[in-house]
Amino acid sequence: MSWDSQRDEPAEPAIHPPAGVALARGAKCLCPACGQGKLFNGYLRVVDECSACHAPLGRIRADDAPPYFTIFLAGHVLLPGVFLVDKIWRPEMWVHMAIWLPAFAIVSTLLLRPVKGMVVAWMMRLGLTGDEQGAPVVVVAPSRRPAPDA
Repeated sequence: MSWDSQRDEPAEPAIHPPAGVALARGAKCLCPACGQGKLFNGYLRVVDECSACHAPLGRIRADDAPPYFTIFLAGHVLLPGVFLVDKIWRPEMWVHMAIWLPAFAIVSTLLLRPVKGMVVAWMMRLGLTGDEQGAPVVVVAPSRRPAPDA
């Protein structure tokens, strides 16, 4: 099921933004299609539909990819510091735990939302809309938008 941001006009193939633009919009937690509407309703719950272009975002299932990429990135950001501190000062293990466990928790929490936005944007860019696994179709009533001045 492809979506079209111009519902009132004849159906044409949906125009997707370039991958870099879609990923940047996802990282900013904006709709990957238009960059206007918000992507999340809360911390990590994806909105059902973009408020600006009505792209169906809520059925895109990112599942385990965002936490995986977040852990991967947090490890690459913080592990060099862990090794450097251990090599130079050789602190006790409790000091490492007191410093690095909260640091990893904070960095992971800060990265998770933008990473999930980027995963949703990438999935949307690939055309994975949530219809692939036979998920039930939820019909959303079209919003009442004023007709453009002619």
